[in-house]
Amino acid sequence: MTALEKANIAVKALDDKKASNIELLDVAQQTSLGEYFVIASCQSSVQVRACADEVEEQLDEAGISVLHREGYSTGSWILMDYGDVIVHVMQQEAREFYGIERLWDDAGTVKKTEEETEE
Repeated sequence: MTALEKANIAVKALDDKKASNIELLDVAQQTSLGEYFVIASCQSSVQVRACADEVEEQLDEAGISVLHREGYSTGSWILMDYGDVIVHVMQQEAREFYGIERLWDDAGTVKKTEEETEE
């Protein structure tokens, strides 16, 4: 399975759990950390955990296991490392504060949610 296919499964899982402002960034040219970052916002720690659980479940069903996961206990920002795909599920306030998209300004945006593209 390609990195883009993995990332798209994560995007779908996040969309299934009603995460907002989902972005898929191509960071392959900017870092050796991975090929894609998936970033999504949630309204509460409960939703952050539910979204992370859904990503993990859908990727597990596809035969892909998470290599490392951080932040689950606090539920403010959960980072999930799938090797070539890094998933960031964040409460909206944390996302605004850290502005990780600004850190990767040179990355190409592969996909935005419909909500974002209509603005």
